[in-house]
Amino acid sequence: MVNLTILGGGAWGLALASLGGKKGDRINLWSRRSSFSLESVITGADVVVSAVSMKGVGETVDRLLALNLTPSTIIVTVTKGLDPATTRTPSQIWQNAFPHNAIVVLSGPNLSAEIQQGLPAATVAASLDLVAAKQVQTIYSSDIFRVYVNQDPLGTELGGTLKNVFAIAAGVCDGLQLGTNAKSALLTRALPEMIRVGVRLGARAETFYGLSGLGDLLATCNSSLSRNYRVGFGLAQGKSLEEVVQELQSTAEGVNTTNVLIDLANQRGIEVPVSRQVYRLLNGEITPEQAVLSLMERALKPEI
Repeated sequence: MVNLTILGGGAWGLALASLGGKKGDRINLWSRRSSFSLESVITGADVVVSAVSMKGVGETVDRLLALNLTPSTIIVTVTKGLDPATTRTPSQIWQNAFPHNAIVVLSGPNLSAEIQQGLPAATVAASLDLVAAKQVQTIYSSDIFRVYVNQDPLGTELGGTLKNVFAIAAGVCDGLQLGTNAKSALLTRALPEMIRVGVRLGARAETFYGLSGLGDLLATCNSSLSRNYRVGFGLAQGKSLEEVVQELQSTAEGVNTTNVLIDLANQRGIEVPVSRQVYRLLNGEITPEQAVLSLMERALKPEI
């Protein structure tokens, strides 16, 4: 039996609690609204899963540092985002704070609403510590949830993070009723953009062709269950970003990720044409129609 503690009571945290309990492991679910202390669920935990939003990662790390988490505890992060202050990914923040703990990234085409319905899905557990990744694979694998492992946590994490930017673009595409041809072109060009960013930041290119890259991109860009897709769709209908976010009543990580990504791209000279138009749209510089036109009018070039 494994003592599994999940931090974060949102939709994904609840889904992970359900998946983790299918083999009889002891599950503790904690959020800021819990009536019991964080210390009570951390004590004796074999695995701690961080399912908090990007803006809550720093605070959660600080609270666990104060509790003297044991080095044998595996830390799993499922947060998809980039820290505005440092441009670090969640796993990099966790690893910096807990250098002696194994850090595992769990990411893939996993819409929480479908998982809570018991529909089948697959994901990736990635870590530099393959033993830890395999332990997480064992904990979460079931007849409805297949888990693969790899040793590229950064690439796995960036795939899940960057696809949120393109999900906003996909929502715009569908909101403007541009058709299947246009959306197929968008998603096809999004993949090399993801790879370009990932490789420059130290990830492996091949990771983005897997579940946590292409798989997550397809799922998020084709479903109204995706909050980021709904942001783009709402903007295409003429709503303001504030109106769309208020309607969601939850976090769409792609908005923050887009802003941080453009900062990174500017600093490192990375070409990100699709992401740049999403950035301009989110910041009120252009309309959805102008964003599409800007992409269509780019200089002609070879595909590869």
